[in-house]
Amino acid sequence: MGWLDAFRRRGTGGPVAVRARLEGAMSQRRLRGWQPPLENINSLIASGGPRLLARSRELVVTNGYAANACEAFASNLVGDGIKPSSLIEDPALRDKVQRLWLAWTDEADADGLTDFYGLQAMVAREMFVAGECFVRLRPRRAEDGLLVPIQLQLLQSEMLPFEKTEAAANGNRIRCGIEFDAIGRRVAYHFRRRHPGDSTDQGMVTPETVRVPAGDVLHIHRPIDAGQIRGLPHVAPAMVRLFLLDQYDDAELDRKKTAAMFAGFITKTAPEEQLMGEIEATDDNGATVSLEPGTLQVLLPGEDVKFSSPADVGGGYEAFQYRTLLSVSASLGLPYHLVTGDVRQANYSSLRAELVEFRRRVERLQHGVVAHQLCRPVWARWLETAVLSGALDLPDFARSPARYRPVNWIPPRWDWVDPLKDIQAQVLAMEAGIISRRKVVEATGYDVEEIDRENAADAKRAGDMGLTYRTSPGETQGARATPFRKPETETEQEA
Repeated sequence: MGWLDAFRRRGTGGPVAVRARLEGAMSQRRLRGWQPPLENINSLIASGGPRLLARSRELVVTNGYAANACEAFASNLVGDGIKPSSLIEDPALRDKVQRLWLAWTDEADADGLTDFYGLQAMVAREMFVAGECFVRLRPRRAEDGLLVPIQLQLLQSEMLPFEKTEAAANGNRIRCGIEFDAIGRRVAYHFRRRHPGDSTDQGMVTPETVRVPAGDVLHIHRPIDAGQIRGLPHVAPAMVRLFLLDQYDDAELDRKKTAAMFAGFITKTAPEEQLMGEIEATDDNGATVSLEPGTLQVLLPGEDVKFSSPADVGGGYEAFQYRTLLSVSASLGLPYHLVTGDVRQANYSSLRAELVEFRRRVERLQHGVVAHQLCRPVWARWLETAVLSGALDLPDFARSPARYRPVNWIPPRWDWVDPLKDIQAQVLAMEAGIISRRKVVEATGYDVEEIDRENAADAKRAGDMGLTYRTSPGETQGARATPFRKPETETEQEA
């Protein structure tokens, strides 16, 4: 073999080819220090969950970017609420159910601080900060005076201890506070009676935890891996960068502040004498106690007067901060302008492309997490409780409850950068039969039947009062636009 044979490509197949394709599994010089643990995600959460959760909560409270990202995440995920639209066939019965639900939402919160849609926003914030939230369904007595005797109680992630992993007395397994039966079904949650970090609640509690059946608890979280039993904070991938960037910004701000306080340095003519207007600002050791704007520092005799010229941050600071915040935004899965509020480098095309991808992610969470894990179970339990308490009279509900449970959950509407273009596109899509009017109306966050009732009521009231409006979209905009032209002659006016 010649020496050129060493540079020829080896044939396909064999161990050498496998190693080439699995470069990430090799232990070469570049990858020698990369030794990730082989632990399951549940083991990682059980060991590092409490510290990760504590750091996440502190970051959202103290870091402006994290706080803004949390609010942006919650407002885009649930907005003013993901609202139900009952699919009961009987219109009168469907309207009765919808009206009772709307009235009950004001009483849904067990703490009495907000309504059902406000609870959705709190759940969304907890998903961002803690990665999970627990909702306990609390039945109430008839004498409590509620329209439907059921309320919702939100419990933070700390209420379910990560360290509680043991065998239950009934033979079940308890993992991170959740009790599983022999086939892996959740049967109970072992909640703390009080928050471990609440110093205002020092009541003696025995035992420390209480067992709550799984049928009364909703565990809202975004599962990342198969078999995951506890949630991970949504902010977890960006925590380190946000923390270090915040420290860097503080250090840079303090450096600039300190440098700007020194206007210059002067020399004393006689060290034992005080200059006119000089104020003693040193402690017992001779060190400067405090700094003020325009401070002149006293130096040794014989040195020249030099005015302070502090070094500027330079052009690299803003570029570095921009790239770091881009990485933070990508880690959070949020657009850059929603995390920072900076839209200087944005235009219509870039914003729309960014928002389209972001809203696909949000819609996945809306339907797969919030609607599936929170809204649907609450609706089913509320409907059952309303029938049992006598608040609703649904014929043959005991035999066929599935007949009344179907419901369509409508997420909040999306506000686009240029709403006129989107409305025109929707009108053309309806005229072409590509999409139904119901879907278009539901995309705006409203129930189509409610809109139709309001339109009918408005049209009747306008007709009774002799008012005329141009309400057809095809007459005002789009492909069939017919602009109004003022008649110019008397003949045209008569015609």
